Amino acid sequence: MAIVDAMYAEAVQRFGELFQRASQAALREPAAVTLATADVSGRPSARVVLLRRYDAGGFVFFTNSQSRKGEELAANPRAALCFYWDPLLEQVRIEGTVEQVTAAESDDYWHSRPRDSQLGAWASDQSQTLDRRETLERRAAEFAEKFEGQRVPRPEHWLGYRVVPLRIEFWRSRPARLHERVAYEKGPGGWTKTLLYP
Repeated sequence: MAIVDAMYAEAVQRFGELFQRASQAALREPAAVTLATADVSGRPSARVVLLRRYDAGGFVFFTNSQSRKGEELAANPRAALCFYWDPLLEQVRIEGTVEQVTAAESDDYWHSRPRDSQLGAWASDQSQTLDRRETLERRAAEFAEKFEGQRVPRPEHWLGYRVVPLRIEFWRSRPARLHERVAYEKGPGGWTKTLLYP
């Protein structure tokens, strides 16, 4: 088992405590997080995904690897995450490298999803051009018929990604724009903790 840097462990614990508070707040989806990726030329794109798990290994989300984000991560395996929980007036920014989770991890999460969501994943050629809504609905019906009476298998292109942090920043709103910013960052000598001007 790898030894976890104490400063990094502190950052992950701090995130966990904050995420727990967010989960108890009046939020429809506390796991919603903005994911930013970039293609090989550096052109960025961002969208909201759902954080499905986190630990000292990193922050995990699942998606279609043939989507725009999947293609960008294949070409440039770096990403940034930004959580903002308005009731708490706090946010967390995470930057790091990205790796695929194991097939077993993807299978475990896939089989915990609602059946309709599984069928929808099969029906959607995510990020590709759709001629009309009826085509998507027809494809969903076709896959529902195809897998009727059986467990819906996970498509090979549907998998999980883990953002392995190199930097984690915590931001807390304060009056008069004197916000609190604390950054944990991995350097050659390990993780450091720095207080930043707002």
